[in-house]
Amino acid sequence: MSGGTLVQKFDRYMLSQLMVLFGFFALVLVSVYWVNRAVVLFDRLIADGHSAGVFLEFTALSLPSVIALVLPMAGFAATVYVTNRLSGESELTVVQSVGYSPWRLARPVLFFGVFIAVMMSILTHFLVPSSQEQLRLRETELSGSLSARLLREGVFLHPTKGVTFYIRDITADGALHDVFLSDHRQEGRDVTYTAERAFLLSSESGPKLVMLEGIAQTLQTGPDAAPRLSTTNFSDLTYDISGLITPGRAKRRKIEFIPTWDLLTRTSEIAVEAKDTEGEVLEEAHLRFQGPLLCVVAALLGYSALMVGGYSRLGVTRQIVFAIFLLVVVKLVESAVTDPVRNDGALWPLVYLPSLVGFAIAATLLHRAARPFRPARRLREVTT
Repeated sequence: MSGGTLVQKFDRYMLSQLMVLFGFFALVLVSVYWVNRAVVLFDRLIADGHSAGVFLEFTALSLPSVIALVLPMAGFAATVYVTNRLSGESELTVVQSVGYSPWRLARPVLFFGVFIAVMMSILTHFLVPSSQEQLRLRETELSGSLSARLLREGVFLHPTKGVTFYIRDITADGALHDVFLSDHRQEGRDVTYTAERAFLLSSESGPKLVMLEGIAQTLQTGPDAAPRLSTTNFSDLTYDISGLITPGRAKRRKIEFIPTWDLLTRTSEIAVEAKDTEGEVLEEAHLRFQGPLLCVVAALLGYSALMVGGYSRLGVTRQIVFAIFLLVVVKLVESAVTDPVRNDGALWPLVYLPSLVGFAIAATLLHRAARPFRPARRLREVTT
């Protein structure tokens, strides 16, 4: 078997190992982050009276942003794990003995990083903005939901200031049992309604609460007269509850919800709409290109940091820690350029500085790993 054929097969082998481990780490990390976010959503949505279907819809809409968050970490972890295993089992040593340098052996890692970058690009440019925009619209719609605000058993609700509402039980056919409604929005006049049964009806003028077999108690108070209580029994009474259901206000449209093309071509207009600076708008747009580049950087850093140490029976723990340190350095550079770009939109090229630093570090490490073996000076002196 020729050396070229060996290395080509090794490329496919290493790439397949990277993909398998990437899938494993991505699944684990997405599960951890998604479960944590789902717990918060569950507490908020179920506590507000929404159904399990709404909870599942919201968790599904939050999934693209979670995947985009973990892709670089999963790619880095997969690269470090595979490189460590191939080095520990001397597979990299065998291929290098054929005469191929660490630069040549980095090709499957580069292809792997580009593959993750393509996935990241689809997420950041299309799926994440669309899902976040849909999530915003659904939150606005549910904030004015009648069922979420009023139809909750055994809980004293305050749908608006000055109104208290209570239902003991809701049957399968929609009947409300043992209804209590207290309205003291009008100064000097408190009205309390109690009914054995009630129904919610929709009409052109708004939702109505039809109460059956109940009592209406009106308490008149005033500074010049003694309090007076009047009681009225009724067999049915219709109460307009449209004033209790205030429509949900649309949340301010954030730049994270807006397509990339609009951010780049309508920067000033979107900055005014979102109440952000032009620098923040441009930063968000270019971060959607920078994120995929970081996926490539993370993979190359994981590979090059382990290659520079060579083979050791003591393991590569120090190299792994070194690789993590390099990734932290890249993130620190990313944090350092954030404020300048946000304050001055003309500095948007700085957004790509972390990737340039990462590529430069990886190239330096590969250059060092590719140098021919040089015996120590002390050994040369002993030889002479």
